[in-house]
Amino acid sequence: MAIIPINLQDGSIVKFADSIIGIDLGTTNSLVACMQDGQPYCVKDAAGKNALVPSVVHFAADGSVVVGEAARAHLITDPANTIYSVKRLMGKSYRDVEDIQGFFGYKILDDDTESLVKVRVKDRYFTPVELSADILRELKRRIEAELGQPVTRAVITVPAYFNDNQRQATRDAGKLAGLDVLRIVNEPTAAALAYGIGLDPGQSEIIAVYDLGGGTFDISILQIQDGIFEVLATNGDTFLGGDDFDQVIAALFAAQSGISADTVAADKSLGQEIRLLAETAKKALSQSEVFEGIVAGKPVRITRAAFEQGIEPLVRRTLDCCANALRDAKVGLDKIDKVVLVGGSTRVPLVKSGVADFFGKTPFDALDPDEVVALGAAIQADILAGNQKDLLLLDITPLSLGIETVGGLMDTIIPRNSKVPNRAGRQYTTSVDGQKNLKIAVYQGERDLVQHNRKLGEFILRGIPPMPAGLPKIDIQFIINADGILTVRAKELRSGVEQEIDIRPTYGISEEDMARMLLDSISNATEDMRIRGLLEARNEANNLLNSGDKFLEQNADILSEAEKATTKNLLIDLRKATETEDKDLIHRAIEELNAYTSPLAHRAMDETIRGAMRGKKV
Repeated sequence: MAIIPINLQDGSIVKFADSIIGIDLGTTNSLVACMQDGQPYCVKDAAGKNALVPSVVHFAADGSVVVGEAARAHLITDPANTIYSVKRLMGKSYRDVEDIQGFFGYKILDDDTESLVKVRVKDRYFTPVELSADILRELKRRIEAELGQPVTRAVITVPAYFNDNQRQATRDAGKLAGLDVLRIVNEPTAAALAYGIGLDPGQSEIIAVYDLGGGTFDISILQIQDGIFEVLATNGDTFLGGDDFDQVIAALFAAQSGISADTVAADKSLGQEIRLLAETAKKALSQSEVFEGIVAGKPVRITRAAFEQGIEPLVRRTLDCCANALRDAKVGLDKIDKVVLVGGSTRVPLVKSGVADFFGKTPFDALDPDEVVALGAAIQADILAGNQKDLLLLDITPLSLGIETVGGLMDTIIPRNSKVPNRAGRQYTTSVDGQKNLKIAVYQGERDLVQHNRKLGEFILRGIPPMPAGLPKIDIQFIINADGILTVRAKELRSGVEQEIDIRPTYGISEEDMARMLLDSISNATEDMRIRGLLEARNEANNLLNSGDKFLEQNADILSEAEKATTKNLLIDLRKATETEDKDLIHRAIEELNAYTSPLAHRAMDETIRGAMRGKKV
């Protein structure tokens, strides 16, 4: 237990005990855990049977939102309005995921930009942050019912390969769910902690964490020394997991039932029915030699031997990733001290034996592989609560640090609770053609709008060569040294123009003010997210309006009068939409404009290439 200050309406501060929980926000399933009598445990459902909460969100016809097992049933009956595998979309743009659009049964907005991806459900648009927050709220409700008290603070795990955008998106989802995310922990680190690895400050060893989940595979090589976990290398496949094992069985069941692949692809409900039966068969084959079932009224059957023959190439691919990770880490097999198994798919006997043979040692698998990451997150939470007295807690940043971006938004560069010293950066660009100067304003705080945060300083990057908006590349670096001094450095990469400012430690902020800022950020998270979504939609729309006008002007010769008129009307509709407070209306207008103009843009590009190549020999 730990003590947190709470801001009362009269402005006074009261303190009460609050548990810090551990959350494994997974691609297929999520879990929540906490400590009891010095031991971590995962909280189960109301019936006390299952700790897993399917990472599935269903939007019902009446507008209600269902999460977990109840939502999972709608994968068959209403796939278009049932969102799954949202973790794959965290911190990603449409361009990042356009090649895998067919994997999802729901609609992803194609805005052909680098802005974060949105998911369309009926006539509304949601970000992966909002959808993940729905899952986190369900976990929060579950553990609050278990503990009989409010829960406001959490440790959340992410894959070791998650980048800054994905980690910040996870933090934002926690905030939107009403959680103060104290730490983002790498999943392999959490798994090691669950086995007690790294809890001894004098321990020094290298471990491999083999994580085969429902949709992804990761192998991480960690070096642990003096309680510090260092990721030496990661490898894996973001589209290789238990789902692929299911597909092997599903293909066999479909063939036995006389159902073609085209029929399965066209009938989403039938496809989900076969997939769910295949998943049941996979689990059964870990204990039995044969599984029998019914598909479309016809009997189906599979043996463990046939299953293992079908998945052998997939298991081999995971071991190839292990070899690549060892090579990248410059570590030989003989240097690996321990191997930890994570993920429900490691229950498959062929997987377990394959890993043991590859590494030449029996892997750690005594803990439930579905729960091990959440258990480790609870242990990390216990460390942060100060209950593990022998472990060193490094100095951290008390509040997030970032800069002001278009529309008065705060873009976090170093999140709160990051270790000190620290260095992080991000690239930006200009929003106006020919822009020569760029003001960089530095803020501290947890709210989405800078007006609600604390300004630390500002400076101007001068002498940017005049270029079209979006072309300059401005790298902004935040560097905090061991004394807490923040240096903010901005450099235009094409020209080399550079400027920096030093900001001294901001000890002027009291603990009470800090507590108010943190609590305000959580209590206002929903409204902040609404405003951020609206401003980001307007920014995106304004960029499209500017480029749309230029497109009509530059390509007047190759567009028909009807095409020009339709494009102009769509631009007018988008301009009107930006004057409203409805972000979904703006996104619909963006989608309609992009859908119509994309073929025109491709034609214009082809014409430009033909003109450039005319008269040349290739």
